[in-house]
Amino acid sequence: MIDSTHWLLTLTCPDRPGIVHQVTGAIVSASGNITELQQFSSTDSGRFFMRVQVQTGLSREQRELAHTAEAIDGLDERSEKLGGFDRSQFEHQFAAVANELGATWVLDYVGRRRRTLVLASKEGHCLNDLLFRQRSGYLPITIPMIIANHPDLSNLASFYDVPFEVHSVTTDSKAEVERRILDVVAEHDIELVVLARYMQILSPQLCAELAGRAINIHHSFLPGFKGANPYRQAHARGVKLIGATAHFVTADLDEGPIIEQNVRRVDHTMAVPELVAVGQEQESRTLTEAVKLFSEHRVLLDDSRTVIFR
Repeated sequence: MIDSTHWLLTLTCPDRPGIVHQVTGAIVSASGNITELQQFSSTDSGRFFMRVQVQTGLSREQRELAHTAEAIDGLDERSEKLGGFDRSQFEHQFAAVANELGATWVLDYVGRRRRTLVLASKEGHCLNDLLFRQRSGYLPITIPMIIANHPDLSNLASFYDVPFEVHSVTTDSKAEVERRILDVVAEHDIELVVLARYMQILSPQLCAELAGRAINIHHSFLPGFKGANPYRQAHARGVKLIGATAHFVTADLDEGPIIEQNVRRVDHTMAVPELVAVGQEQESRTLTEAVKLFSEHRVLLDDSRTVIFR
């Protein structure tokens, strides 16, 4: 649910003294009330990262208090200040601060649903988890379309009332399918593309177009167990841990900046189907959490790494 009384400001810039003072000063001067602030200085890249939640109007408790006969003196004055935050005015004022800092920044509503395109193939566990948690309100995303290279998950998409397109990917059709993906991204103003076990390698050109806004999931056996049936290979080798990694998509296969990872211990008593079930559970959980972190503006890129504000 969108909270129109709270905004999120995320910012990254070269690190230097006084950044917090300048940013928070700009917020206060625009009558914003800071309710949450996280920051990080990267010694590796020399960059500074910040996520600030700003209250721009009265909370429910403040509104209720303001309407009681026992309202304390001065509340109306503070309420006017809290309610006086103006986005356009703040953006205009903050632009000068950001320019001085050499910063890139984003201002958004808390809880706004990020427009998300999902790519899928045959396996439905990740897609189902995304759709269920989006409908239940856990994920602040909206999914205007699913594109798949097989028809197997069309019934699942239909159950959740999400448009579903099938485009078979071959050597000859790959470029055309990727053009369709970009057309959908532009048509629906897509902010995030999720590869929910989409068993296709994106071209370097598409990776570049979607840089910083495409998330993939894979089992953590890579690169040890490549190719088909990784869980059978894991069973044959007596693996003791099964995990999953969600990361940004880059042209370097499965080597993009990592967003989220999870792991679960297994043992010799578990047959291949049990390992598959455990692995799929980890994949679904990890991908969903990565999408949630991204959608809440908690993921910032620091070269080949990520800064995660939880």
